[in-house]
Amino acid sequence: MKNRASIIISIVFILFSNVYCAQVKKPDPTLTRILFVFDASNSMKTKHGDKTRIQGAKDLFYKFLDSLNKQKNIQFALRMYGHTVKYPPGDCKDSKLVVPFSKGNVALIKSKVAEAQPTGITPIEHSLTESANDFPDTKAINMIILITDGIEECGGDPCLARQKLGEKGIVLKPFIIGIGLSPEQIKTFECVGDYYDFDNGTIVTDISTIISKQKLNKTSSQVNLLDTKSLPTETNVNMTFYNIATGKYVYNYIHTLNRKNNPDTLYFDDYPTYKVVAHTIPPVESKDIKLTQGKHTIIPIDAPQGFIELRRPQGVYNFNERIKSIVRKGSNNMQTLNVQQMNTTEIYITGNYDLEILTLPRTYINDVKVEQSQTKLIELPNAGMLTVKALDNGDGCILKDIKKLEWVCNLNSSTSQVYYLQPGNYRIEWRSKTLKGSIYTIEKKFTVRSDVETKVELYK
Repeated sequence: MKNRASIIISIVFILFSNVYCAQVKKPDPTLTRILFVFDASNSMKTKHGDKTRIQGAKDLFYKFLDSLNKQKNIQFALRMYGHTVKYPPGDCKDSKLVVPFSKGNVALIKSKVAEAQPTGITPIEHSLTESANDFPDTKAINMIILITDGIEECGGDPCLARQKLGEKGIVLKPFIIGIGLSPEQIKTFECVGDYYDFDNGTIVTDISTIISKQKLNKTSSQVNLLDTKSLPTETNVNMTFYNIATGKYVYNYIHTLNRKNNPDTLYFDDYPTYKVVAHTIPPVESKDIKLTQGKHTIIPIDAPQGFIELRRPQGVYNFNERIKSIVRKGSNNMQTLNVQQMNTTEIYITGNYDLEILTLPRTYINDVKVEQSQTKLIELPNAGMLTVKALDNGDGCILKDIKKLEWVCNLNSSTSQVYYLQPGNYRIEWRSKTLKGSIYTIEKKFTVRSDVETKVELYK
C-alpha cells in the first residue's frame, strides 16, 4: 500500500510540475514581418559607380536578408515592380507580390531577386498601396523596406500611399533606400518614410538595429486627460496630434480608457515634437511634447469636465418648437462654443458659461457654473401658443410687457399668424396697411401661459 501511495504521489507531483512549467513558460516574441519592395524598372540599368544600379540593389538586398534573418521570429516577403512589362510604354499596374510571407522562404526570395531584369516603369504609389494587402493581419509588427532608384512615374502620390498603409494597420514608416537620387527626388519621399542613401556604408547595420529595437521597444504614448484632482479619469473625446514643425495634423484618435481603466496606449512611428489638442468644449491642449524612440511618453492635459442639462417638460406645443441654446464662455465673451439642443445633456470643461436660449423672447442665463463630474440642470417652462388674426394685412410687432417694453419679434403681414412665446405679459402694436396714419395703431395686451393657446383678434 505504501508503494502504491508513493507512486500516486509521484504521478501527481509530475503532473503538477508539468502544469507549472507550462504556466511559467515565457511567451514567444512578437512576430515581425518585413516586406521588401524591389524596384526592377528600366532605369535600374544605369551605372552607379563600378556596377549597374540593379546589381548594387541586389548586393545590398542580399546583405539585408542575411542580417535580418539572424533575428528571431521574423518572416519575409517580396514584392517587385517594373519587372514584367517593357518600357516604353510600361504598365502602371506592373507590381506583384512575388513571394508571400511564410517561414523558410529566404532562398526563394533570393532566387527571385537574382532573376530580376530591369524592364518597366515605376509605379510607387500603386506598389505601396498594394503592399498593405500583402500582410496577413495587423497582429504582428509589420514593416516595409523599399529599394528604388527613381520617383513616381505614373502620376500617383506616394504620400497618399502612406496614409493608406496607416489605414490598413501598417503604422511603422517604410524604410526608403535610394540609389542615385537627387536632393529634389529625395524630398518626394519625406512624407512616405525614413530615407537612407545607398552609398551609406552602415545602412544595413543602421536599419537592422532599428528593426531590432522596434521589435523590443515600440515608441508609445498615452494622453492623460486630468480631472480637478489631477487624475486621468476624463475620456471619450477626440484628440488631434499636430507636428509642431509643419503645423499639420498627423493623427486623430478618440480617447479611450482600457479595461484597467487607464488611458489607452498609442504606438507611433514618427518622433517629431507634437502638440495634442483635445476637442472638449472648449478645446484644451498639451504643451509641446517630444517623443523618444523606443520609450513610453505620458502627455498630460488638464481637462476637468462636468455637464449642462437643458430640460423642458413634455408640453402641448413642444413638438412645434425646436429650441436650441447658444453656449458661450462667461465674462461677456461673445464667441459661440456650442449650440445645444433642448432636452439634451452636453459635457463641458469646468468653469462658468453664459447661455442664450433661442426662445421667444430670448432667455438669457449667465454664470452657469460647471463643476467636476456634476450636472448643472437648466429647466425652462413650456411655451404657450399665440394665435393672431386680422381682417387685413398689416404691420406690427410683439413687445414683452415688463417694467419697460422689450421688443420680441415683428409680425408678418398675413391675416393669420402663430407664435410660441414664453409665459408672461405681452402686448401687440399693429396697424392695417390700408390705413395711412399712425393714429390708427391698435394695441392689444395679453398674457401667455404654458401649454395654453391665447387668441388675439386685431379687428375688435
